Amino acid sequence: MHRKFINYFSRISPLSEEEAKAIEENMVLKTYKKGAYLLREGQISVDTYFILEGCIREFVVNDGEEKTTNFFTEEQWVISLNNFGPQSPATHNLICVEDTTVSVGNERQAQKMFKQFPRFETISRVIVEADFAEQKKLLTSYLTDSPEQRYLKLLSYRPDLFQRIPQYQLASYIGVKPESLSRIRKRVFQGLK
Repeated sequence: MHRKFINYFSRISPLSEEEAKAIEENMVLKTYKKGAYLLREGQISVDTYFILEGCIREFVVNDGEEKTTNFFTEEQWVISLNNFGPQSPATHNLICVEDTTVSVGNERQAQKMFKQFPRFETISRVIVEADFAEQKKLLTSYLTDSPEQRYLKLLSYRPDLFQRIPQYQLASYIGVKPESLSRIRKRVFQGLK
């Protein structure tokens, strides 16, 4: 598990042996069972997560109904926007869809590492910028694409989710009811024949 994390950072910028060792020594690995909450709406979010194995679902509850807003899988960061600026209660929930192993970090740990290795701050900024760019792309897609277009994009870019996520959660994610997702799937597969 440690190696996966080191390899991820090494792909962004090659690490010295000393830097790799520092990351490994400061890693906090946690494993959560399927169904475990990492964050509940209303809690203060201070941690970020890097997924080594498993899947986390982000959702909000609107009028008593869960609306899935994202799925995070291996080698993705789970960074709550509430972590930036004045701390405020989370407006979303994070729950494990599968047994999940993560590396857990927070601002205090990050600042300690930045003091020891200043270039880690640049690497961190690259990660956060890439994460925000991905979130913006998802939001734009949700606002401009039809549910069928969102389904096709998901099928193209994240096909693994179709084997890992219950259909009703996928439907919620693309913004339709499960029955509508069934109709979209039928149209798509008929079009492929």
